[in-house]
Amino acid sequence: MNAVKLIPKPKEPLLVPKPGSDGCVRCAVVGASGILNGSRMGTEIDSHDYVFRMNGAVITGYEEDVGEKTSVYVHTAHSITASMKFFKIYGYTSVPKDEGIIHVLIPEGLCDFTWLQALIRGERVTTGRHKNTVFSKMEHWEKFELFLLSPHLNESHWALVRPTNGAFTLFLALHTCDTVNAYGFITEDYEKYPNYYVEKSVKTPVTMYINHDYILEMKTWQKLHQSKIIKLYQRTDSETEAGQPKSP
Repeated sequence: MNAVKLIPKPKEPLLVPKPGSDGCVRCAVVGASGILNGSRMGTEIDSHDYVFRMNGAVITGYEEDVGEKTSVYVHTAHSITASMKFFKIYGYTSVPKDEGIIHVLIPEGLCDFTWLQALIRGERVTTGRHKNTVFSKMEHWEKFELFLLSPHLNESHWALVRPTNGAFTLFLALHTCDTVNAYGFITEDYEKYPNYYVEKSVKTPVTMYINHDYILEMKTWQKLHQSKIIKLYQRTDSETEAGQPKSP
């Protein structure tokens, strides 16, 4: 509660229509799936009013496939720090820093609230897995906004289960935008693609971690696409062959 009380009430609306538009807010949500590898969707993604990204949003060197604009960046305390280490070999040096960008934190544990409190106050984290991380005072913290019933919730590891950060981001976009197009999300033919779009020369398989229900999410995105609630980017066979990395 000490951390939550520091967060100001969000200003409405979160995203406003662009000048000269018809009043609609058009958004793209960009995941990290290998389906974007060789997709050449960058220009289309950047044509949206706002672009949502999450976690290790590697852009430099991949602009042709994923675009370069970021309007909303979504993360947990863990993902924003772990991504810096995991994607370092792909040239990832920092989170997106576009002018006017909105950062959205997903608290997934008590340590995240400790992390948030230190961030807002400009203090050292004193407990938890992010202990000794030091922040300078966040002057524009008013831009921090708070915002799938899986059968795995009935299993022994239920306490670990939650939607992916991509799912949180897509639902956030659905609540704040008029139209939403999703790129780089898991599709029925996910086994054709590498785990991440940054994997240019090797194809690692998609890892189904125990804390997320990827198959449920995949079916949900397909259902939303078929219902015309979102437009889900999917590949044709010819596109897949053209963009598929060669085996080492």
